[in-house]
Amino acid sequence: MRIRSVGMIATALAVALTAAACGGNDSSGSGDKKTATDPASLSATLTWWDTSDPKNEGPAFQELIKKFNATYPNVKIDYQSVPFGDAQNKFKTAAAAKSGAPDILRAEVAWVPELASLGYLYNLDGSDLLKDESDFLPTPMSADKYEGKTYGVPQVTDSLALLYNKKMFEAAGITAAPKTWAEVKTAAAAIKSKTGKQGLFINSGGYFLLPFIYGEGGDMVDASAKKITVNSPQSVAGVKIAQDLVKDGTAVKPPANDAYGNMMTLFKEQKVAMIINGPWEVNNIKDAPTFGGLDNLGIAPVPAGSAKSGAPVGGHNYTIWSGMSQDKVAAAVAFVKFMSSAESQAFIASKLGLLPTRKSAYDLPGVKDNATIAAFKPVLDSAVARPWIPEGGQFFGPMDKMAVEVLVQNKDPKASLDTVAKTYKSEVVKDYSN
Repeated sequence: MRIRSVGMIATALAVALTAAACGGNDSSGSGDKKTATDPASLSATLTWWDTSDPKNEGPAFQELIKKFNATYPNVKIDYQSVPFGDAQNKFKTAAAAKSGAPDILRAEVAWVPELASLGYLYNLDGSDLLKDESDFLPTPMSADKYEGKTYGVPQVTDSLALLYNKKMFEAAGITAAPKTWAEVKTAAAAIKSKTGKQGLFINSGGYFLLPFIYGEGGDMVDASAKKITVNSPQSVAGVKIAQDLVKDGTAVKPPANDAYGNMMTLFKEQKVAMIINGPWEVNNIKDAPTFGGLDNLGIAPVPAGSAKSGAPVGGHNYTIWSGMSQDKVAAAVAFVKFMSSAESQAFIASKLGLLPTRKSAYDLPGVKDNATIAAFKPVLDSAVARPWIPEGGQFFGPMDKMAVEVLVQNKDPKASLDTVAKTYKSEVVKDYSN
């Protein structure tokens, strides 16, 4: 595979920036002069793979494209909604074949190090996209770094929180969100007794068990020590807490298929009082006719274990394909700069309740007066950064299988986590110790 050098990429972006913002020769070599104050002189067709939810989130991003085109009328955005679960491998396949990859990819935070290590992303250092890098929140920005270089800019950030039904809490006489898993158990018992409804739903996905693992001081790996820790005593203890909550009836036993969809249906229909989920579902909950609107939605940090309260940092980044035609680079920079601006992030926050990644966005209307976003602030304060290594995106396949074994099939957490550790060692981080 031929990989462009970092120097070539940085130079191309710098030239593109000059052409787009300062006026200069067309990067295609036509010799036509661009007007410094006329964005209409920038012309290209860009493909953007948007991996957001096509029903709840996609329309808002398409609105932003219309706003972008009001300033850049000759930059056509070929918007394509690509299922999140398919996008990572689909992009890698197309990029490796040098055909069919999108010019812009909305990449999950864990994808960036891997795609950068493969040479599939532009190094953005020196480009206009990083001119105000200090305005981005440090933790979301850290997910765009690989070996000291930058390969994306943060779009949105998130973490898991305890989402709860305020009316059901009130009916059960609960006056504050539970702060520990023991308090969750007590609250669930009160809800069952007073309302006849279920207390908690834990999704049987590996990502959703991380708050339990972090809560006991565990993790999947220790990247600095190059050590697999997913089956450490702390990690096992965390998963055991989640399993016990299902076994004793505090939490609904998740179904074998579509546990996530089942969780959201029960929550929106006010049949379960508490779930562990993130801000990406706020718009979905808001629009549910059976829930009662955002006034009925409570948001709190995930309950703590014996060590701490902590949930994984998530989110998405804008990345640019390193194999794109050079005459598109200026337009790609302009598009990503617009989409990642504080104003665009504030627009998305007001529409969807997603959390901005720019500090300045939190001072803009639609954000500073948004109660939902304010409620997620303490959630972000306790969020735990995942290991930003190329293999990070491969951690959750084995974790998902483990979560189903433990929560649905009631298998031994230690044995299931030992299997995860063996898979990590043989297939994911082969040079790590365990």
